[in-house]
Amino acid sequence: MHIHTSTTAASRRRFLAQLAATGAFLTVPGAFAAALTPTARQGEGPFYPDHLPLDTDNDLLIVNDSITPATGEITYLSGRILGPDGSPVRGATVEIWQCDVNGVYIHSKSFAGHDKQDKNFQGYGRFLTASSGEYLFRTIKPVPYSGRCPHIHAKVRVNGRELLTTQLFIKGHPGNEQDGAYRGIRDAAALESVTKEFAPMSGAPSGVLAAKWDIVLGVTPADDEHSKHEHTAPERERRGGGPGGPGGPPRRDGNRPPPPPDGARRNPPPGP
Repeated sequence: MHIHTSTTAASRRRFLAQLAATGAFLTVPGAFAAALTPTARQGEGPFYPDHLPLDTDNDLLIVNDSITPATGEITYLSGRILGPDGSPVRGATVEIWQCDVNGVYIHSKSFAGHDKQDKNFQGYGRFLTASSGEYLFRTIKPVPYSGRCPHIHAKVRVNGRELLTTQLFIKGHPGNEQDGAYRGIRDAAALESVTKEFAPMSGAPSGVLAAKWDIVLGVTPADDEHSKHEHTAPERERRGGGPGGPGGPPRRDGNRPPPPPDGARRNPPPGP
């Protein structure tokens, strides 16, 4: 499926702002279990970007100032970063990375061959959570490639400290049971924590999907880590592994995103 170009950057921002204002991406307050199941840990895999792209925001469908979107099924991936007791985690950097529709990662050794790469797919994005713990990405529905079922990699850091690395799988996909990483999760509750539905998104144009994934950490970050996070780049950035300063994903104009309105997302997709 090809992403339609008729949706402008301005309309995307309005649409996302409306969703945030109505709480469409939020979990129900007070619905925390006595003890939540921590999201299952998974290996990082070989294709975490060895050089982060210049564009690292939460809209993976548009790269920098391009007017040509990536190919794939538009998917809004959202949820909250939660502590073991269900409390939202502020100041968490959520990173995701995945292959494009041709099975190519933005990694110098991606085995699918860069001659097939969709140059319009960002392949990696990140989001800094506010007090609600909420995150949101616009990406594509993951696709299978040789030896793997569809999946999206995710990593959560607080104050540059890696707290969780995992993968998200599509509920009911026929390739799951042949995937070694998926089969390696023996506990039913742990498996459910990384297996979610990709369903048509209510109120969105036909063909647009949504996946809701609350990520539960196995530890509770200290409050002082929250306050310091915006002044500390992720460890890979401090080592020179990628661009972007502290305080959240850089916008395409090189500036930090503006402060969010009350109740709104912290990182709206920037304009073209």
